[in-house]
Amino acid sequence: MSEFPPCPKCGSEYAYPSDNLLVCPECFHEWNPEDAEGEVVEGEPKVLDSNGNVLQNGDSVVVIKDLPVKGAPKPIKAGTKVKNIRLTDGDHNIDCKIDGFGSMGLKSEFVRKA
Repeated sequence: MSEFPPCPKCGSEYAYPSDNLLVCPECFHEWNPEDAEGEVVEGEPKVLDSNGNVLQNGDSVVVIKDLPVKGAPKPIKAGTKVKNIRLTDGDHNIDCKIDGFGSMGLKSEFVRKA
């Protein structure tokens, strides 16, 4: 087992030091080990809420404004709490289930982390 953290890009455990950086021999990614905590593993989308907080799968969020829903007689009210979100790629980057509405996609700019 290596004494250095695995590569944040490909997950290789064969990283080695070069000056003040770590280098991955498999994908040639170079990174500063002090900054490695904030990096997102490739393949996982980085989604920010309306306040700039990073959202992750399984988080709970709160809707910050009334959102009209096509085909529904009433909008989703501001303050509605949504639990266990899933992050996706695309325009509506949050998939979730909302009580009274069912499964739907939300834009991260209209929610804040709970």
